[in-house]
Amino acid sequence: MYLHIGEDILVKTDEVIAILDKQLLDCSPFTHEFLERKADKIVNLAKNSIKSIVITDNHVYYSPLASGTLKKRSLQKAISFDE
Repeated sequence: MYLHIGEDILVKTDEVIAILDKQLLDCSPFTHEFLERKADKIVNLAKNSIKSIVITDNHVYYSPLASGTLKKRSLQKAISFDE
C-alpha cells in the first residue's frame, strides 16, 4: 500500500520507518542531530510550514501534512475493486 505524504509524493507504507511531529524537532537534540546527519537525503515537500517528518529507508521527507493525518492514512485499508 502507498501513503500520500504531500505534493503528489507517494511512499510505500512498508518503507516508512517513522512519522514524527515537527514539534519533536524543537525539543529533542537527538532528532536534530539525526536530521543533520541525513541532510543530503532530506526532501522538503512543504511550501509553507512543515508539520511532520516522514523517515523512510532512502529519504527523510518534510511534509506539510500533520502527523495525525498521515497516521490515519497509513492505517486505512486499501480500496478493493474485486467486489
